[in-house]
Amino acid sequence: MTRTATIKRTTSESSVELSLNLDGTGKTNIDTSVPFYDHMMTALGKHSLIDLDIKAHGDTDIDVHHTVEDVAIVFGEALKQALGDKAHLVRFADATVPLDEALATAVVDVSGRPYAVCTGEPEGFEYAMIGGHFTGSLVRHVMESIAFHAEMCLHMTVLAGRDPHHIAEAEFKALARALRYAVELDPRVSGIPSTKGAL
Repeated sequence: MTRTATIKRTTSESSVELSLNLDGTGKTNIDTSVPFYDHMMTALGKHSLIDLDIKAHGDTDIDVHHTVEDVAIVFGEALKQALGDKAHLVRFADATVPLDEALATAVVDVSGRPYAVCTGEPEGFEYAMIGGHFTGSLVRHVMESIAFHAEMCLHMTVLAGRDPHHIAEAEFKALARALRYAVELDPRVSGIPSTKGAL
């Protein structure tokens, strides 16, 4: 069974081409035209063991928001597509990841029901400019966009942190580690891991 997906999305604001392999080794080739976002998506691929290839560009002369959002949308859609019918999945997983003074927890359920709860980012984080282009508010927007388009439930909680770069990176790495385990195939799971028989 091949658990891969390739999606292209073009709008008047951005163009995104993304390929992923859920059963990879974390190999990444990321060029979103937003350097800090490249760093975050590289970390996401590396620590989830999802092979990830992203090429994106957009109206970053106006703001990086559109390109960042559209990459998150396409990543979520590709994740959903690659999961297929979700037979034999672990399904639920959580991870807590530190980065120096920052600490974040991600809990995921690849449920087919989109939901996102993001809490704990310190006051003012949303206004922080990280890497010269990426505002702190985009972290939550990325998490919500991935969750809704992957049709999964995500609870992201920042437990500690001072440096905006560290907080954002802990969040992305926590999501990565939670996804690593949630999308694994468990030979002990017979069929769809739901009492309803569908996810």
